[in-house]
Parts: sequence; C-alpha cells; structure tokens
Amino acid sequence: MITGFEVMKFLHIVFAIVAVGFNASYGIWLARVARHPEHVGHVLRGVKVLDDRFANPAYGLLLVTGLIMVATSPFELTEFWIALALALYALAIVIGLVVYTPTLRNQIRVLDAEGPESPEFARLSNRGRVVGILLALDVLAIVFLMVTKPTI
Repeated sequence: MITGFEVMKFLHIVFAIVAVGFNASYGIWLARVARHPEHVGHVLRGVKVLDDRFANPAYGLLLVTGLIMVATSPFELTEFWIALALALYALAIVIGLVVYTPTLRNQIRVLDAEGPESPEFARLSNRGRVVGILLALDVLAIVFLMVTKPTI
C-alpha cells in the first residue's frame, strides 16, 4: 500500500528533477549561444520562460511537499540537515529574486536596446554567469543534504 508520505516524496523528487534540471540546462544553452550571438535573444527569452513557468514554480512546490513530509514523518524542522537545507533554500530564493531574475530581465532589455556587443550586456552576462554558478552550488548543497541526511 502506498502511503501519503510516499506520494509526497515522489512529488518532491519530481519537482526537484524539474527545478534542478531546468536550471542546469541554462548554462548549456548560454554556453552554446555564446558561439552564435545572433540567437542570444531567443535563448535568453527561453531561459526566462523556463525559469518563470517551470523551475521557480517547482522550487515553490518543493518547499510545500517538503514541509508536508516533515509534518507527516518523525523528522523535525530543527534537525541539522533539514534546518541547513531550509536556510540554503531561503538563500537561493533571495539571490534568485533579488539578483538573478532582475539580471536576466535587464540582459534582455539591454540586448534589445544596445545589442549583444554592448559593454553593459557583457557586464550583465558575466553577473548572470557568476550568480548562476553560485545558485547551482547552493542547490547542489541542498540536494546533498537531502540525500545524505547528515547529523552533527
């Protein structure tokens, strides 16, 4: 018999695959388009759609399903691996909302106004790359905590 916890765990894993998988694809798309700048607008808009409509909602649903699993299990929010993962999750949300999303939006705006050779576009692209790497490391740390459940 399948339990409610197992259903939540399945959904949690599916949402993690969607969120992390889509995010991982951004670097691949951006690296490929660097060789073909005539397509950069299409790729940036595609990344924005994937982020806004798939990855970010999946991250929200990860939080919901994770909290439901904690509420229906013997685990507590104060356990080291859960508390640290939640802190890293909050950090990712703040960086995503305050830095990454505005940077991507500004990249598209500057691209449309000044083109891909613009110094401002290059600056924003570099910021997006650095922030994307930091977010990827943050999310990988969360996945590590969820899989290994370390204690202190």
